[in-house]
Amino acid sequence: MPERIVDHIEPFVSYLRFEKRYSRHTITAYTTDLQEFCDFIETVYGNAPLREVSYTFIRSWLARLMEQGISSRSINRKISSLKSFFKYHIKMETIGENPMFKVIAPKASKRLPAFINETDMKELHTTLSQSTEDWKSLNARMLIGLFYGTGMRLSELIQLKGAQVDRSRKQVKVLGKGNKERVLPLGPALIDLVQEYEALKRKQFASLPDELLVTEKGKKLYPKYAYLLVKQYLSAIPTLDKKSPHVLRHSFATHLMNNGAEINAVKELLGHASLAATQVYTHNSIEKLKDEYRKAHPKAR
Repeated sequence: MPERIVDHIEPFVSYLRFEKRYSRHTITAYTTDLQEFCDFIETVYGNAPLREVSYTFIRSWLARLMEQGISSRSINRKISSLKSFFKYHIKMETIGENPMFKVIAPKASKRLPAFINETDMKELHTTLSQSTEDWKSLNARMLIGLFYGTGMRLSELIQLKGAQVDRSRKQVKVLGKGNKERVLPLGPALIDLVQEYEALKRKQFASLPDELLVTEKGKKLYPKYAYLLVKQYLSAIPTLDKKSPHVLRHSFATHLMNNGAEINAVKELLGHASLAATQVYTHNSIEKLKDEYRKAHPKAR
């Protein structure tokens, strides 16, 4: 049976899962990108073995994606998937030369993160504190409070266990991307909310999972539940175009920067691997400075 490129995806995916310990979502994205690439190669070039794939094959695929109107951001992610894939097979000596060396990624336009302004954030907290104390509204308070109060990712919060919260030290230990741990501070109001939640949880449910957040049935919270609940409450903010848990993470970072936080500290709180990922928030901080300048300087208008 002739060798097919697609046969080389599974060993790479196993490497990502068991050695690199990438998240399920990241592995799904890599697998999808590689499957699309293999489908294109087989359609256009036939069953070429992996060692015969050249940079011209890859460039033709990228050209097709551009013709289809795929964004530069999405194309760059697919290039990243291919780079990791071929780098792995160089390491495994499946191939002798990396075909990605002549592939140039398209320039992606910088997309500024959506965030909630501080006034709207205060109104949202007021609304949450006045909502009826059914389990769903309590979960909304916890989700929005923790997302905005710590900058956690959705995957990190869903997996968060009660034992990871240190009430005496007012901090929480989070397991982030690549199984990297980081410790995040918790404000007094958030500590009180967590204590209230856990007390009600023990009172209402007989047996509970280790995870901090649970559904109305006492089961572990799942991503779609959290996403839809947060979206429901963010829909009350008319100026907000995007409504997702990640907007609260962006708001956390933006408000820190706007109030004078040092960029390296924000990088550590967000769990970014490099400073480049955090620098996008400096734009909003600079815009705030410009606004203050226009309002205060006599020659600014």
